[in-house]
Amino acid sequence: MSTATTERHDVVGHSNTPILELENVGKSYGNVHALRGVSLNVRQGEVTCVLGDNGAGKSTLIKIMSGLHDHTDGTMKLDGVARRFGSPRAAQASGIATVYQDLALAPLMSVWRNFFLGNELRKGPLRTLDIARMKRICEDELGKMGVVVPDLDRPVAGLSGGQRQCIAIARAIYFGARVIILDEPTAALGVKQSGVALRYIVKARDAGLGVIFITHNPHHAYLVGNHFIILKLGRVVLDAHRDDLTLEQLTTEMAGGQELAELSHELRGIDPGKVIEPGEVEHGHVEAPALSREELKAVEREDEEEPRA
Repeated sequence: MSTATTERHDVVGHSNTPILELENVGKSYGNVHALRGVSLNVRQGEVTCVLGDNGAGKSTLIKIMSGLHDHTDGTMKLDGVARRFGSPRAAQASGIATVYQDLALAPLMSVWRNFFLGNELRKGPLRTLDIARMKRICEDELGKMGVVVPDLDRPVAGLSGGQRQCIAIARAIYFGARVIILDEPTAALGVKQSGVALRYIVKARDAGLGVIFITHNPHHAYLVGNHFIILKLGRVVLDAHRDDLTLEQLTTEMAGGQELAELSHELRGIDPGKVIEPGEVEHGHVEAPALSREELKAVEREDEEEPRA
């Protein structure tokens, strides 16, 4: 296990200068273009929402920013300096943390062990685990996010989905994240737990982080977002600030915009309230395959062997 030497870096004040900038970033896999000309700015103390349907390019964008994949076109800048991360560890060391949908938590391990997983604190010449210190820090950091866990030795599997999200976010903040990427944090949660997760996103923003909220739910995005980007087939089709956008406009663009309008025009003559009277359905005139004599005898034997009531 590695020894953690990184302490929390508190961010003081907000800045209009982007922490993370993407300029015309693209990613190609041979002749397949997963992303083309994507530009976005992530600022301190803001929530940048990236929306898109399945196959829009959200996952590829996450992998580029988190250091899992390299971009093939454009420029990615961190604090104004062009960067290419060779690994997720390099991105994390530079202050970019990613909380994936599966949270990267070990369900059967305790809360404090998950908080320091891979970055355990040690003490003494034998480098034994400093359990008391790790528990104290874990309790303090979760408390700052508004979560109180009475028993830190409890396995995280016993916590709610929102609380598990909080552990992952608080862990990222403690270990120096300045930009946190949240991959569909509300996708697998119910209405109540989604509300809890959204509150933690706001707390991360208020802590001074630049938050990138990846989602396909425009209602969740509009509740917490400052800036909105919609991807479609690897391209940016909408880039707007909250002041220039309504929830209805965001939902319409997310639902397809022009394609939705064309579909509405096509279905205009259809009566959605029409109820069909029940009747016999006309199936195709294809005869059922005939059973052989042996198969018929086998069916008869099965019928005779069935116990009678």
